[in-house]
Amino acid sequence: MTFDSEQKLVAEVRQYVTENVKLSNFSDEQLQEEIEAIVAQRLAGVYCSIGQRVSIVQQVYSSIRGFGLLDSILADDTVTEVMVNGHEDIFIEREGRLLKLNKQFESRKNLENVIQRIVGMAGREVNRANPICDTRLPDGSRVNVVLPPISLGGPILTIRKFSKEPMTIERLIRYGSLTQEIADKLELLVRAKYNIFISGGTGSGKTTFLNALSNYIPKDERIITIEDSAELQIKNIDNLVRMEARNANASGAGQVTIRDLIKASLRMRPERIIVGECRGGEALDMLQAMNTGHDGSLSTGHANSTVDMISRLETMVLQGSVALPLEAIRQQIASAVDIIIHLARLRDKSRKTVEITEVVGYENGRTVLNPLYVFEEDDASTLDRVSGALKRTDNPLVNDFKLRLAGIREKI
Repeated sequence: MTFDSEQKLVAEVRQYVTENVKLSNFSDEQLQEEIEAIVAQRLAGVYCSIGQRVSIVQQVYSSIRGFGLLDSILADDTVTEVMVNGHEDIFIEREGRLLKLNKQFESRKNLENVIQRIVGMAGREVNRANPICDTRLPDGSRVNVVLPPISLGGPILTIRKFSKEPMTIERLIRYGSLTQEIADKLELLVRAKYNIFISGGTGSGKTTFLNALSNYIPKDERIITIEDSAELQIKNIDNLVRMEARNANASGAGQVTIRDLIKASLRMRPERIIVGECRGGEALDMLQAMNTGHDGSLSTGHANSTVDMISRLETMVLQGSVALPLEAIRQQIASAVDIIIHLARLRDKSRKTVEITEVVGYENGRTVLNPLYVFEEDDASTLDRVSGALKRTDNPLVNDFKLRLAGIREKI
């Protein structure tokens, strides 16, 4: 059976089921069995492989109770990201590389229905009046939707898949992003309540690293996580409060921003605040929280380097309060942020920790940085493969007060 004839049969069976079967009377298992019987009847006397038969049943079922074509793609554990550019163009990321799939949604309307199902499950809404939406799937995968007229080529759907296995430092070591020695040093910094920012470009693994780092937080602390779309997997904390921002509804009401949540969290007796990502004015509230007794807080931000992360923080704080003088902002950043960990996606698509830098203070109109670890390539590197490791610089850790306060005598 050709691909076109398979898709034609899928459409026919789906139409028959929706028109002739009272779906509310069927459980998921019963509906699947009913679809299997209908497909077997339609395929009587027609050669069709077992794999193709199973695929037809699954596509029909998914289009009614699931996410249609997306179900089979999301079920593939090797796929880390799904990018749908209109109903005809589907791309995936596998092992860090982008591939175009030889599959497509049967129509633009079909894709729009899937998008509405995804958005509706999280209690969000997206439409022509509100064409951009960030949400998540039931398993925690991050979803971004952009609809026409904003997207000119049809509905755009981007899914960052949720890892079924929570990220740990041990896995990062296994992947070659860190060494055990450096992981041990980071554990000391987290335990000693250093405020840590994780920077990097899109897809460099910031949230993944934040998730792994958060597992070093002592179990007896009260932690509050604040995210646009909840995706952190913190498993070892009993006293954990998770909060998620909310977009405005179609009438423009009901919005709850990251800034609102940070302000609310300060009244909830947190010992640490973890903000999934700082993108704008909420950076000001995050810095103030770090400066007012909530040491050990963690967050991430988009930047091309540790120096660039400082500049980005300045810009984000200005978005939150244009009235603040730049010098006051820089002093705030220098006193709030202790450590910046920079991640990068290298030319061979591997994700590496490329720099760990201490923020020393503010002098002569600039924020002083003290690189502690820097990634250096070795002779085994080629144009297609990056080989190297994080190397300790000769610079000692300047601000060791928090280490001593925590009773830690080891040197970083």
